[in-house]
Amino acid sequence: MGQDKLKIHPMTIESARQVLSDAGYFTGNLWHVNDVKDKFECKDETAQEILQLALTNAYTIEGIHYSIQHLAELNDLKKIEQ
Repeated sequence: MGQDKLKIHPMTIESARQVLSDAGYFTGNLWHVNDVKDKFECKDETAQEILQLALTNAYTIEGIHYSIQHLAELNDLKKIEQ
């Protein structure tokens, strides 16, 4: 179910983001079913599936890893050899 259907209070969402952030997760860029539904007619469940596929496909993940490496190098971070 989407956020609108559940009538989740904004502070609850912000609290959840803070808990995740405190645990080391990046929460500055969260995707919502409306990112899909604003462009396509579909149910929340379908929008979640689209987000799942888009955000976990190999091309997206490869691009994120490339950006992390590139930006770390620009910031002169020492790479850990494994």
